[in-house]
Amino acid sequence: MAAEDRTSPVPAALGEQDEAAAPDAGRSRLTRYLSEIRRLPLFPVAILLIVLVIPAIFANQIAPHDPTRGDLSDRLTPPVWQSGGNSEHILGTDKVGRDILSRIIYGSRISVIIAMIAIVVSGVIGTALGIIAGYWGSWVDALIMRLVDISLSIPIILLGLVLVAALGPRTSTVIGVIVVLLWSRYARLARGETLAVRVQDYISRAQVAGSSHRRIMARHVLPNVFNSLVVLATLQVGFVIILESTLSFLGAGVPRPNPAWGLMVSDGRELVASEKGWWVSLLPGLAIMLVVLSMNLLGDWLRDRLDPKQRQV
Repeated sequence: MAAEDRTSPVPAALGEQDEAAAPDAGRSRLTRYLSEIRRLPLFPVAILLIVLVIPAIFANQIAPHDPTRGDLSDRLTPPVWQSGGNSEHILGTDKVGRDILSRIIYGSRISVIIAMIAIVVSGVIGTALGIIAGYWGSWVDALIMRLVDISLSIPIILLGLVLVAALGPRTSTVIGVIVVLLWSRYARLARGETLAVRVQDYISRAQVAGSSHRRIMARHVLPNVFNSLVVLATLQVGFVIILESTLSFLGAGVPRPNPAWGLMVSDGRELVASEKGWWVSLLPGLAIMLVVLSMNLLGDWLRDRLDPKQRQV
């Protein structure tokens, strides 16, 4: 009985330790999460939220006017801080009286939609083909890489103009042109990473264990190349926005009267050098510059965080 009395408090003590350790573990996880948030690059994240993400999501609630309708009596109204401006049109109006601020806000939605669809589609296609090429090698690798070379050799602006002449200006045409350009970049990166992964011991052990090739590529190869693909996708967002704006500027992109940033720059290009109308092109061009710069900075930060070669030991 004495022995039982001496040992009986032990489970209670262990239970108390577990109860005390649980909040500590929760606090430690919360501390790690907060630490990661504090490490985020403040300037790029803030610019992306203010200029791109929040306007794209809440454009209907934020925009003060309809972006496609204008009033000729308000045409070329200057921004509010300039003489002749008014608070109804904070960033002024364009040649047909459409509110510049509303068009920039809705233009962010168009940029986000095109960038997300184009990057996801091209990323899925390119990653799948790149992993297959790197894993199988031989004639499969040679065939896919020749397709990559063909894709990289296509003049993308010329392709966009040809497709617009054949199909007319459409958002789907812009996405198709961007996918044709981007998938090969994901394929090359995925192939290079797969070539390094497939010679590892765990791949050989999976093959000996009887795992199928599809399972090995999905469970062992893809997770090891995913970080590099995420970094590439982040860096490609700014490039896609630039490309979409360029095509729209040339009339081979988003059709009018949609408020694409490239179209807005094109609408005011003859007014850039004049005192009356400089804001029509400059302000959407400034939005493009800020978003692209922020995405590049965020992509560099992600590369430093996710790439083991960039980490300090």
